[in-house]
This record gives sequence, structure tokens and C-alpha cells, in this order.
Amino acid sequence: MIRVGIFGATGYAGYELLRWLRRHPEVRVVFAASESSAGASLADVIPGPLDTPLIAPDEAPLGDVDLVFLALPHGAAGKMARRARAAGVRVIDFSADFRLSTPESYRRWYGHDHPAPELLPAPYGLPELNRAALRGAMLIANPGCYPTGMLLGVAPLLMAGALTDPLIIVDAKSGVSGAGRAPKQNTHFVEVNENLAPYSIGQVHRHVGEMRQEAQRIARGVAPEIVFTPQLLPVSRGILSTIYLRIPDDWSEDRVRALYREQYADEPFVRVLPAGALATLGHTTDTNVCAISLTLARPGLLIVVSSEDNMVKGAAGQAIQNMNLMFGLDETTGLA
Repeated sequence: MIRVGIFGATGYAGYELLRWLRRHPEVRVVFAASESSAGASLADVIPGPLDTPLIAPDEAPLGDVDLVFLALPHGAAGKMARRARAAGVRVIDFSADFRLSTPESYRRWYGHDHPAPELLPAPYGLPELNRAALRGAMLIANPGCYPTGMLLGVAPLLMAGALTDPLIIVDAKSGVSGAGRAPKQNTHFVEVNENLAPYSIGQVHRHVGEMRQEAQRIARGVAPEIVFTPQLLPVSRGILSTIYLRIPDDWSEDRVRALYREQYADEPFVRVLPAGALATLGHTTDTNVCAISLTLARPGLLIVVSSEDNMVKGAAGQAIQNMNLMFGLDETTGLA
């Protein structure tokens, strides 16, 4: 059995992780830690069936676990990762602290020094595109939810060198859980209900740095330009990304679909939809799947729609997929 601990168990991502890990046949959860709710039961904090006792992070018995999941804010996660690695414990980090490969890039996008620069670079945990680096890893950076859908949506074309214009336009709509559990004015029910609100548009959202870095790696050094418009959708979970790309004028939709199907043929958690179908949130809710639809708007202009559950493929499910690779298990264990 893999003995695991969870830091940040009362946040949406941490709670979702614990819910999925209960189904995993090869995992035993040794502890769940919460800074704000230590001494309580998880069921007292989030009404539901998970009656797990919560401990303070400083009381976590790192010597009793093989792996910790860090569902903590950036900055705090890096400090805890340093502590865990010093104890010989493997780490899967949900925050942004290890997604960017250099301290300089991290400082640019997050506005402060990296909390554990000696642990950089860490493998980027998008299994479909970086599987070899994840097997046996000691520290994995779980990708952001927006970059997961965007990168899976464009990777086959980047790998094929098929873009005729480096500009990639991403219009992404996310459920409110993506903003986290801490109360904020813009995520209150009255602010969100019957509304659709863009935020951090253009090239300022922190995930743009992550998207650029990984897109450039996939494209073997060619640096695409990404314009990103995230929007807050009045639903609890899910991300739908509509991506606009320039491809050769003589490429048919059938040719593009064949490229995507070949790329993802053996991927259990990527579904390329048939001609005429469009990806929706309903294709992926409560699953670890990313669904992709392809539409040729006119010769040379491709519209890719990528759907994922931001709490599963965008967070907890992908972390379990990474854990399975880390420990040499079948990738689908606990997720099918």
C-alpha cells in the first residue's frame, strides 16, 4: 500500500482528492492536515461522508508516509515540499510553486522569490505529454487546470509543427470551484449567478507563463504567442476552452482529426470526439477525462474545444494519475 498524507484537506482540491483516494485499492490515507480546522473532523467542516480527523500541518507524521499531496497556496506549498523532501518523502504539489522551471520565471509571474529554488526544476505532471519524466519521480508539479485543457487541445499540432501562425487564442470558461474555497466578493452567489465575467484577460493571468513554457517545450523550442481570456462561469465545476489556431490552408478537418486520434490513441483519459460533435462540460463532469472536439471554420482556421473537470483532470484526478506513474502502478488505477 502507498501511505499518503494530504495537506490542505479542507480546500476544494484537497477534499476532492480525499474523495477519490477512498476508491483507490493501493492507497492508505495516513493523515489529512488543515491549518484552519485542526482538531475537527472533515465532516464538521464540509458536510458529507468523509468523517476524517484533521490535524495541524506541524503535527503531520512525515515519517509514516511515502507521499504527500500539497493542496496549499503557492509559497506555502514550496516550504512544505522542502520539509517533506528533507524527510525523504515524495511530493505531488497542486500549487504553482514547481510548474515553472526557473526561479526567475516564478518571480516574474508570482511577484516574489521562489520558496524552494533548490528543488527546481521538477517534472511537469501532464502524463499524456511528459510520461517518461514522471515514472519514479520524487517531486511532481501538478499542472494548472487551465493549462491542462489548453495544452492537450493544441499539443498534436505543436508536435507536428503544423501552426502557420504562432498566435494561439484561448477563450476559457471555468466553474467557480476553480477560484478556491476561501470567500471572495467576486465568487459570492449573487455576483456569479446569472452572470459571466472575464478576468485577467490578454497575457496577464499567471497561467500564461506555464502555458508558454510547456507549449514551447512541446513545439521543440518554437515559442507560440498565447492570448488568454479566462471567464468565470456560474457552475460549480468544469472548464470549457475554445482555442483558435491557424493551420495550413490545404489541411482538411479529417486530416486534423486523424492527427489527434493518432496522438491520443492509447491515452485512457483523452477522448477525441467524432466529426460534428462539440465538446461540452457534460462530456467530462466528475471524470478524469479531457474531451476534445475539432471544427474547421474555414480553410486554415481551426477551432479546438477542450473540456475537463477542473477538480478532477484539472487537479485531484491528475494528481492520482501522476501518483500511479510515480509508483509504477497502472495509470488508470483508482480513476476508471
